[in-house]
Amino acid sequence: MTELATDLHPNKALAHHFTDMPQQREAVTLGMWLFLATEVMLFGAIFLAYTVYRHQYFDSFRAAGGHLFVSFGTINTCVLLTSSLMMALAVHAAHQGDSKKIVRYVLLTILFGAIFLGIKMTEYVIDTREGLVPLNGWWKAQSPDLRVDREMRLFFVFYFTMTLLHAIHMTIGMAILAVIAWFAHRKRFSAEDYNPVDVTGLYWHFVDIVWVFLFPALYLVHPEMHLFK
Repeated sequence: MTELATDLHPNKALAHHFTDMPQQREAVTLGMWLFLATEVMLFGAIFLAYTVYRHQYFDSFRAAGGHLFVSFGTINTCVLLTSSLMMALAVHAAHQGDSKKIVRYVLLTILFGAIFLGIKMTEYVIDTREGLVPLNGWWKAQSPDLRVDREMRLFFVFYFTMTLLHAIHMTIGMAILAVIAWFAHRKRFSAEDYNPVDVTGLYWHFVDIVWVFLFPALYLVHPEMHLFK
C-alpha cells in the first residue's frame, strides 16, 4: 500500500489529495487570496471609519496630523518598498529553484522589515514623550504650544490603532520569513515546489500596500507639512 502511494505521488511535497503540483499551487494560492480578502475587509473598515471622522473633524485632524514626523514616514516608505523588491527577488529565485538566493533575499527582506519597525518604535517613543498617546494619564502635552481637543485625540486613536495593527502584521510576516529562510537553507524548495515562498510573498506585498495607503492618509493630512519636522 505504501509503495502504491509512493508511485502515485513521487513528489514528497505533493499532498495526497492533489493530483499534481500545479493543482496544489492553485489551491494554496487561492487560499492565500481568500485570507488576504478578509484582511482587506479588516483594514478597509478601519480606513472607512477614519475617512468618515476625518471629513467630520477635518480641522482637528489636520492639526493633529501636523505633529507627526513626515521624515520618519517617508524613510519608512522607502525602506518598505525596498523590502518588497527583495521579496520579489526571493520569489523569482524560488521559481528558479535557487536556494542560496532565496536565503539571501529573504534575509534582506527581514532586515529591511526590522529597520522599518526600529524607525517606527523610535517614532512611538518620541510620540510618547510629546504626550500624543491617547491613553488615560498619558495625554499630557509637554509643549505649551500643543493644544489638543477630543477630535485631535481621536486622530491619534486611529493613528496608533492603524500603525500598530500594521506593525503586528509585519512582525508575523518576518517570523514566517525566518522559517522560509531556514527551510531554504535546508534545500526544502525547488523549481517545482516553491509554494510557501510564493504565498508568503503575496502576504508581504499586501502588508507593504497597506502602508502605502497609511502613509498619505496619516502623515500627509496636513497641507502645509514640511518633509522634515
